[in-house]
Amino acid sequence: MENSEITKGLLGFLDSSPTAFHAVRSAAGILAENGYVRLEEKDLWELEKGGKYYVTRNASSLIAFRIPVQGYAGFMIAASHCDSPAFKIKEDPEIVSDGYVRLNVERYGGMLCAPWFDRPLSVAGRVIVRTDAGIETKLVDIGRDVALIPNLAIHMNRKANEGVAYNIQKDLLPVIGSDEVKGCFMKTVAQEAGVNEKDILGHDLFLYVRDKGTVWGLADEYVSAPHLDDLQCTYGNLLGFISAEPGAGIPVLAVFDNEEVGSSTKQGANSTFLEDILKRIMTALGMDTQEQLRMPASSFMVSADNAHAVHPANMDKADPVNRPQINKGIVLKYSANQKYTTDAVSAAVVRTVCEKAGVPVQVFTNRSDMIGGSTLGNISNSHISLNTADIGLPQLAMHSCYETAGVKDTAYLAEMMKLFFSLSVQTECDGNYTLK
Repeated sequence: MENSEITKGLLGFLDSSPTAFHAVRSAAGILAENGYVRLEEKDLWELEKGGKYYVTRNASSLIAFRIPVQGYAGFMIAASHCDSPAFKIKEDPEIVSDGYVRLNVERYGGMLCAPWFDRPLSVAGRVIVRTDAGIETKLVDIGRDVALIPNLAIHMNRKANEGVAYNIQKDLLPVIGSDEVKGCFMKTVAQEAGVNEKDILGHDLFLYVRDKGTVWGLADEYVSAPHLDDLQCTYGNLLGFISAEPGAGIPVLAVFDNEEVGSSTKQGANSTFLEDILKRIMTALGMDTQEQLRMPASSFMVSADNAHAVHPANMDKADPVNRPQINKGIVLKYSANQKYTTDAVSAAVVRTVCEKAGVPVQVFTNRSDMIGGSTLGNISNSHISLNTADIGLPQLAMHSCYETAGVKDTAYLAEMMKLFFSLSVQTECDGNYTLK
């Protein structure tokens, strides 16, 4: 696929994914279109050779996999996350004062707050509703401009351009209308969900910016959009997964929720979700305990979460040597304190795959005097111990509501993952490995 076609697909994926729930629905739709069958965790699984499957948990995390026609050399796993920093709407959400109705919100994740001001906002998420049969989950997206967080005029804060410390409870509550719309918010949500307001028993609703993604630059080299961290990696992994050739390994695509808040939920990377699914696959394939314990030794995982590109106005924030650039390829992420899992072995595997795929590789390390973030790899490894590398795609303005990356890099990841999912990494002995 051409870069322009991949970028168009990425923008469509982003536009259909204002929340983690919608991202999982979008990914599941693409998988279903490519012949993947939905499984339920509650059911007994009977897996067929050559079968293609996916399963969701909490409607916000997803794991897909394929069963080889013959031989099971190990798992080839790529993980990413589908949540982004945002404002989550509280219970009893309306605050009415001085002619305004505002939404009572709290921060989800470590977000840049300033970009949220003076932008058209909408609301999406899920509602849990009462039915004759019990309770049911419905996704909802109001899908129009219904809210805005207004800045304070500079006349009332002459030091506004010298930096502002925002108080979430005071400064960042979005206006949804004048006092004449009091009591209308949940009515609107219910209407969009096609249910009666009285039947809504619970909700997980988030604000999102309405600005569409765009390609820009004199050479159309940049893409800016909401949720690039980490839906750009999710989409690149997904493209590679569905286009990979059958191999000896069992390819596994994992998309986790709640990475931005520590992953310690039933559907996060620190849950048993991945461990449970891998065990169920091995059990359904008739593997005994010894075989199940041997599988991770010849398995490999790539944890794909976007990386920091060198910032044009703050180049001193980057490491003196390892300085990723947009549109220059996959970023291998290292951390001596193991916030990233990449080591000499896993880096060698990634470099070998990228070399075979013709994909360039860069390196990210934090400045030695700065503490960086963490991601999925080391958390998942506490449940399933296997060789793992942390990678990402370079971007600017990480954790803004509107981020920037490169149009070439999504294609690089898709190409790498296409080959990765077609291979298997086999352990000859501890420290020696072959890629087949």
